[in-house]
Amino acid sequence: MTTEIIGYLRVSTKRQGASGLGLEGQRMAVETYARTIGAKVGAWYTEVESGKKSDRPELARAVGHAKRSKVTLCVAKLDRLARDMEFTAKLMNSTVEFVACDNPTANRLTLHILAAVAENDARNISERTKAALAAAKARGTKLGSARDGHWAGREDTRLAGARRGAVAAAAARSHLADEAYVDLLPFLKKMRADGLSLREMAEKLNEAGHKTRRGKQWNAMQVSRVLARGVAE
Repeated sequence: MTTEIIGYLRVSTKRQGASGLGLEGQRMAVETYARTIGAKVGAWYTEVESGKKSDRPELARAVGHAKRSKVTLCVAKLDRLARDMEFTAKLMNSTVEFVACDNPTANRLTLHILAAVAENDARNISERTKAALAAAKARGTKLGSARDGHWAGREDTRLAGARRGAVAAAAARSHLADEAYVDLLPFLKKMRADGLSLREMAEKLNEAGHKTRRGKQWNAMQVSRVLARGVAE
């Protein structure tokens, strides 16, 4: 049985994207790597976007596809990853296996090292902040909402803030659920436009090798639930 990988390509400018410069070389590198391990590239995801921007829809689709199908996500060069913290963060927060063609041994272990460096910096800042707050408390200073009279006459404000927090948390959970299937939007839209039934749509997804978030085969009910959430709108 042939192994499958997912290819992710990115260039920083529209000129490179339109001309193919950069993308062509990356695609060749991924295809060459696939051949060396006896694999095929099951899908390509291409981003024309600066590494400084955090809105990376094609990356989200690539990660979602690779995660559900339990296959490796492949990019051409590791140096782009090292400069791209959004890419690193998304991969670290998923269970996706990753490989860079120019350094195949630099996989999730390398990502852990990169993340550990960032985490260490954040920890040092946090520890300094905590030490300063502890010193202030030791001097008898009350902080934040613990200050005397902080909520006096503003209980409604405190309750409203708590409600907003609950709504935001629910929205975040909903976003994560939607993001898991964002790469399937083109398939769902086309199949619905073609008049396919839910059962037929599920069969098409299964034939294409797509899995649900839990690694299961698609069925009509699962398709219905995804559509009901508005993912395909």
